[in-house]
Amino acid sequence: MIQLYNTLTKKKEEFVPMQPGKVRMYVCGPTVYNYIHIGNARSAIAFDTVRRYLEYRGYQVKYVSNFTDVDDKIIKASQKMGLTVPEVTEKFIKAFYADTDALNVKRANLNPRVMDNMDDIIEFVKVLVDKGYAYESGGDVYYRARKFKRYGLLSGQSVNDLEQGASARLSVEDQAKKEDPLDFAVWKSAKTGEIAWDSPFGKGRPGWHIECSVMATKYLGDTIDIHGGGQDLEFPHHENEIAQSEAKTGKKFANYWMHNGFVTIGEEDEKMSKSLGNFVTVRDLLKEVDPQIVRFFMATTQYRRPIRYTSANLDEAKTNLERIQTAATNIGYRLQDAKQGAVDPTVQKEFQDHEAEFEAAMDDDFNAQNGIAVVYELVKQLNIYAAKEEVTATTLQYLLDGFEKIVGVFGIKLKHADILDDEVETKIEQRNAARKNKDFALSDQIRDELKEQGIILEDTPQGTRWKRE
Repeated sequence: MIQLYNTLTKKKEEFVPMQPGKVRMYVCGPTVYNYIHIGNARSAIAFDTVRRYLEYRGYQVKYVSNFTDVDDKIIKASQKMGLTVPEVTEKFIKAFYADTDALNVKRANLNPRVMDNMDDIIEFVKVLVDKGYAYESGGDVYYRARKFKRYGLLSGQSVNDLEQGASARLSVEDQAKKEDPLDFAVWKSAKTGEIAWDSPFGKGRPGWHIECSVMATKYLGDTIDIHGGGQDLEFPHHENEIAQSEAKTGKKFANYWMHNGFVTIGEEDEKMSKSLGNFVTVRDLLKEVDPQIVRFFMATTQYRRPIRYTSANLDEAKTNLERIQTAATNIGYRLQDAKQGAVDPTVQKEFQDHEAEFEAAMDDDFNAQNGIAVVYELVKQLNIYAAKEEVTATTLQYLLDGFEKIVGVFGIKLKHADILDDEVETKIEQRNAARKNKDFALSDQIRDELKEQGIILEDTPQGTRWKRE
């Protein structure tokens, strides 16, 4: 039984999807005007891990994550770069796929874009106007936030507090247009030279919040199981999504709201963001660090907790990932000399006990930290069995398959023992013969030659093992 923390109710709840065995999940995607930084990657990895665990548990997940391809930041970037808005967004959508593919983030079933759903957005706004939840003013269309009685529930803020905050941020121009400081734009009138679309309210483009309401309900239905995103989106973005969607459909928008923690940087744990200028792009980081290490670093922290980005933490992730990879390699190596026979029942029982511990950890609000602790216990089990004098192929394969399934939840791709080419195999045989003949000079020479080719040899009681450097 999976329990997850619901931001809407501020407590852990049993996860019960609307349709047994199927999950409809929407996660807010990036605004595509720049390369993603590791704070953006944290959200993609966190919800990919959630998705992978749901699938591990047997659920069929329909996962939708949007691209915001019309926005003030994109327009500014297009002007600065001398490109059209579509050219900018296409460039950074391709970059997003390249970066997240490298991090082994499964692609969403759908990545809808604002520009491709403009007719639906305009129709959605029309319904809000017709129902009295939105009004036209000076070419813009605003949503009457106070009319939605549950406004502020998700973020846990009172309407009065929100009104004071909104009043302080309002420009004189906005103040003149809005009926209430709390109201927010669902359609913005066009400015000279900006990309725009024709609509019943005049030429313009959507406000930021409306797009996710439209695309979530269009592709997943009026009510969805899980809506996810970063903590910074709770207010105003997700609060406004709820208000818009439920005003339009008359139904609950999402049953469970999940928000991932920030990536912080420095001793002061400052939130990483483009606006603060303290960010590290995934593209730059992956030039220095193996993508699997970055993935492991982020996936093995419980999604709601903050992650402190430091080189020391990356180094620790590298060491722990190598432990996992080595355990799998040891099992794969022993398959070469394993005997035939049934799965060892003692080994199987121990593995199943660990498997149950892993599921108990992850069932508790996807507690990746406790889950990875169980993986380290499995590493010990694999290493102990691999070191036995006699092993069976069926037991080895059982361990390897089960281990691969569990670590796959974290997006870890195991490196199985490769088949060496004939030349390298011959050199290893020659070295083994030299050692047997006590010709240690030749043995060391062959070892050094292989090391230059990136092949590292390890001498064990069960024979010489190798791995790529």
